[in-house]
Amino acid sequence: MYGVALSVAACLRAGTHVDVAWLVDPGDFVGLDPADAVAITPGGGRIGSLLAGALDGELRDLAGSTSGRLVPLTVGDVDAIVAGLPRGGEVRCLVVPAAALPAELWDLLVARQPVRLATRLDGDQVVANELVAHGQNVVDGEQVSNVVVDGETVTTTLWPVPTMLVVGTGAIADALSVAAAPLGWRVDLTNDTAVATGTIARLSATDMVVVAAHDLELAGAVLAAALGGEVGYIGALGGRRMQQARADWLAYRGITDVDRVHGPAGLDIGAETPAEVAIAILAEALSVLRRQPVGSPEP
Repeated sequence: MYGVALSVAACLRAGTHVDVAWLVDPGDFVGLDPADAVAITPGGGRIGSLLAGALDGELRDLAGSTSGRLVPLTVGDVDAIVAGLPRGGEVRCLVVPAAALPAELWDLLVARQPVRLATRLDGDQVVANELVAHGQNVVDGEQVSNVVVDGETVTTTLWPVPTMLVVGTGAIADALSVAAAPLGWRVDLTNDTAVATGTIARLSATDMVVVAAHDLELAGAVLAAALGGEVGYIGALGGRRMQQARADWLAYRGITDVDRVHGPAGLDIGAETPAEVAIAILAEALSVLRRQPVGSPEP
């Protein structure tokens, strides 16, 4: 739900009806992220995705109720092929109007905080939604998202996956994407200013931005956006001249406090190859994030 939270919050502020759907039982599909959700607006507008869009048609038909439902859905073999899935199958989804969910849920999700939502059912009809005390949901030492059905209560536990936005292209950017995988971090690569700054607007203190771009306008705009947000770690690749040029670009625009920028990015471990530089950056980011405890609801 983290991916749709900002858009859903905007719809609610504007008084626009929006329904939110998420998987309760993945059925024949494995390896799905329990935190995935799709938001559906009047007229069939869609934000986010479930099963690569294979459920879009059925979910649009179900949207618009006043309370919400738990529904079985079928992904046909043809729809599965179009969506790039290996086969069709059966799933169950909750489809609930966003306005029927606790208002504070969206603030927590936008801030990328962990949440636990209890949805009460009467048969297949949703009768209540409430946030409940959030203890640690740990599997094999990792905090994870999951959905549990116990009788007529569906408990959806959501933990944000740390995101590292890498701006720029090249061997180090590619190496970061590979090296971050064992940590369970998500790595987004882009070379587009609008995409980068839009992504940064959704990041929190659990997330990271690494600037690997040589283009001064791109790098400067990204650093300005990161410094103006809540990003937990900001790293900038490049030598002293490049670092100074970026600092001058920011200063010309009134941004002089750049203490949060780690540049050149990475711990000094004598890294030479792109893979070694990536490890140095990840180690520095992890060190910085660990010194910044992120608030979460008390157990």
